[in-house]
Amino acid sequence: MIAAHAAAIRAAPALRWIGYLSTTGVYGDRGGAEVDEATPPAPGQPRSQRRLDAERQWAALAAGRALDIFRTGGIYGPGRSAFDDLRAGTARRTLKPGHLFGRIHRDDIALAVIAAMEQDRPPGARVLHLVDDEPAESAVVVEEAARLLGIAPPPAVSFEQALPGLSAMARSFWSENRRVANAVTKAALDIAWRYPTYREGLAAILAEERGQGPA
Repeated sequence: MIAAHAAAIRAAPALRWIGYLSTTGVYGDRGGAEVDEATPPAPGQPRSQRRLDAERQWAALAAGRALDIFRTGGIYGPGRSAFDDLRAGTARRTLKPGHLFGRIHRDDIALAVIAAMEQDRPPGARVLHLVDDEPAESAVVVEEAARLLGIAPPPAVSFEQALPGLSAMARSFWSENRRVANAVTKAALDIAWRYPTYREGLAAILAEERGQGPA
């Protein structure tokens, strides 16, 4: 986007706000410690370093305008959830106690982006965290999805047992552990999540899939 359209973006006379969807991966591994919106990034993966580089490029391009950098957790929603993996027979219930992942439902991403877009904010960059209120172990999310489907969860395996069969991408995700705070973001945008935890999010996805909720 920047390579193709930087000149047009700089010249756009009415442009007052730019939003960039980045990743909480820019914080790298924190050994389970909490990071908030003011925590300096320290990416540990090449893809996360590329995201941080992109953040900095947008900050340079957005001079004189408001810029919101949305650092998102794992995105889920209809067609992209533990339900799909369970139905496909590919879901894993990997046990690694204390290893938490942050998530965000796609509808809450839209909620936050629209709220930010509608604010009248002075020029400058702001970091916002798009993660729900309860980071959780991967296994408990799979267990809740199985419970809602009325099926048995897949067999539990320890992380050490699962490790040899993990892809390089999966290993990179499991190599980092952090808890991402969101209080500053919710206060800044004056919002509450529609789906504050994976429980509400999964229930809403299933209702939508069954034609009982919003499409």
